[in-house]
Amino acid sequence: MKNRYFKKFWNETTGDEVTDSWGNSTYYYETDKNLNVLKQVQIFENKKILKYDEHNFEDQYGFLTDQPLEIEDFDDSEISVIDFYEIWK
Repeated sequence: MKNRYFKKFWNETTGDEVTDSWGNSTYYYETDKNLNVLKQVQIFENKKILKYDEHNFEDQYGFLTDQPLEIEDFDDSEISVIDFYEIWK
């Protein structure tokens, strides 16, 4: 099975001292067939963008999620590979 792609709006701030004032955010994920996250993009209301993958796993603002996605939370959020890579580039 091929990789899967998801987009999910998160209607709350991070709660983190550094990024909490950036506002709500939208997450984009590329996962493997088991929903393990391979790439992750987080776009905040203030237009700041965080991107993580195996080459950029962590920085002072956040990190690549280390838990597989729960399909129940994302079953209505699947997007195309093209949509994901428009954001990733």
